[in-house]
Amino acid sequence: MNIAVVILNWNGMHLLEQFLPSVVTYSKEADLYVIDNASTDESIAFLQKYYPQVRIIQNTHNYGYAKGYNEGLKHISADIYCLLNSDVQVTPHWLEAPMTIFGQQSQISILQPKIKSYRQKNLFEYAGAAGGYIDKYGYPYCRGRIFDAIEEDKGQYEDNKEIFWASGACFFIRKSVFDILQGFDEDFFAHQEEIDLCWRAQNKGYKVYYTSQSQVYHLGGATLNEGSPKKIYLNFRNSLFMLLKNLPKGKWFSVIFLRMILDGIAGIRFFLQGKISNTWAIIRAHVSFYRYFCHFYHKRENPSLENYYSISSVVYQHFIKHNI
Repeated sequence: MNIAVVILNWNGMHLLEQFLPSVVTYSKEADLYVIDNASTDESIAFLQKYYPQVRIIQNTHNYGYAKGYNEGLKHISADIYCLLNSDVQVTPHWLEAPMTIFGQQSQISILQPKIKSYRQKNLFEYAGAAGGYIDKYGYPYCRGRIFDAIEEDKGQYEDNKEIFWASGACFFIRKSVFDILQGFDEDFFAHQEEIDLCWRAQNKGYKVYYTSQSQVYHLGGATLNEGSPKKIYLNFRNSLFMLLKNLPKGKWFSVIFLRMILDGIAGIRFFLQGKISNTWAIIRAHVSFYRYFCHFYHKRENPSLENYYSISSVVYQHFIKHNI
């Protein structure tokens, strides 16, 4: 069983300078690739000069995360892909546990390591933490992170556990499963495409897991800041697309209707905080959802996963009940 560690890059030479050394040092058992999304900086020249052992795949355009990986991975042959953000620092032996788990447990097809903050290494990181879930209305959260509440790692998630989604910052997937799923949904461009991928995988009976035996540190926000209106737009829009595609028959209308009401409340909250651009981002997300409703409805593949959530409303439990 062989593994390819694959980094997607767009004008990220400064990130490659900072984070690639750890990947090269601690990934001797893997083939290393950088898929470049038509960078206009010196990324390619930098890699060719300082890291000739890293294979470069050059896309012709900036395709974003989803299509960028889909296009690049067509040129990579491996049993296991590790998709790694360019702003992730890996640690010694980080590949050992994933390779062992994949070798011993054939039902596991997607795997996420423990993801902690690069800036504050005692804390979990926003994007992924100790494994992701969604509530009934599609709001994502993680063990170790509920909205902006980030936990300190005190050993509370030292386990191997089935989860709902693995973070796009760093996750492992069997090539055979990636091919069966036809990769990421390219219409997402960026954000939440990994949740959609994991949901589609589970609709087909594959398992998504987290392991604490592998650990990485993620800088986060290197492409878009957490509060960026563009990021808010993509997250709200793509979440609605994901629900429409994957909710079981008979549930999608009521769930999406209530989700859009909750989005409206979030928009009002942003407005009262003076964050007008964020409110406008949510409005634009809803307009886009209406515009492309039929397109995404036709992507439904008889989804059958009834138990896709363990918390009915993470918003209610966190902000109203203060239980999580």
